[in-house]
Amino acid sequence: MLFTPLHAEQANALRSGTLVAHLGITYHVDEEGRFCATMPVDARTHQPMGLLHGGATAALAESLGSMASALIIDRDRQGVVGIEVNANHLKGVRSGQVTAIGEPVHLGRTTHVWNIRVIDGSGKLCAVCRLTNLIIDRP
Repeated sequence: MLFTPLHAEQANALRSGTLVAHLGITYHVDEEGRFCATMPVDARTHQPMGLLHGGATAALAESLGSMASALIIDRDRQGVVGIEVNANHLKGVRSGQVTAIGEPVHLGRTTHVWNIRVIDGSGKLCAVCRLTNLIIDRP
């Protein structure tokens, strides 16, 4: 699945008033056409020990995968709901930013599955996540 900068513009236009905006998440497309999201590691995303909160990492992954699915369906007729997300946290991050990189595993008629890698500012792997989305018909 190849995404374009237009996809990122569309996604960023939908951020206002959401958890995505509150956490400072922004979307972009990398040079390989993969859909990505960047999130700051700061007071909004820290846990009490000063590390990136695992829940913030999961929110980043779910936000990325859900938006990626939303960009490739017919949003006039369908919607996307996440039905399962998991995250394996591999490396602590105290500051800077993290980037999630999404790659589709399965893009079916009713389900989408995304593998999502989260890297720190130096490119080191911090978490691996998987998201399953249900594609539903709008009433």
